Amino acid sequence: MYLFLAFLLVPIIEIALFIQIGGAIGLWPTLGIVVLTAVLGTWLVRTQGMIALDQLRRSFSDLNDPTEPLAHGAMILVAGVLLLTPGFFTDAIGFLLLVPSVRAAVFRYVAARVTVRRFHMGPDPRPRSPHPQQPRGGEVIEGEYEEVTPRRDGARRPSGWSQGPERH
Repeated sequence: MYLFLAFLLVPIIEIALFIQIGGAIGLWPTLGIVVLTAVLGTWLVRTQGMIALDQLRRSFSDLNDPTEPLAHGAMILVAGVLLLTPGFFTDAIGFLLLVPSVRAAVFRYVAARVTVRRFHMGPDPRPRSPHPQQPRGGEVIEGEYEEVTPRRDGARRPSGWSQGPERH
């Protein structure tokens, strides 16, 4: 129901704003503002997106919960879509989503209404049997091996897997 209302109301709001602003400042200035907000919005989305991506990489490397950087990245993506959509209402919402404090407030609002049932990072926490599972039918693959000790004289020879320089 909310999605239906959004698809119904947003175009009506945009059309009303275009009529009001176009009537006040004229056609060309109105179109200029629309193009300017799209260009400025693209630049801001790229800049904010790089920051969010850096925060996401940092959370992965520090083994921290990546939920907040992922949410910020998603909101920046939505902001980019809204800023590229022609209109004043969508531009206003898009620019608001590019403000980090607004994104943090939206994240807190949504996080307070979401229940996480399970979150896990690292190896599988389920207990494992102390003995690894044997292949079906008790199949055994036989093979031969030979221990090779490295030479200690410092001379390096090709590994045998590739052609190296030959010494004469």
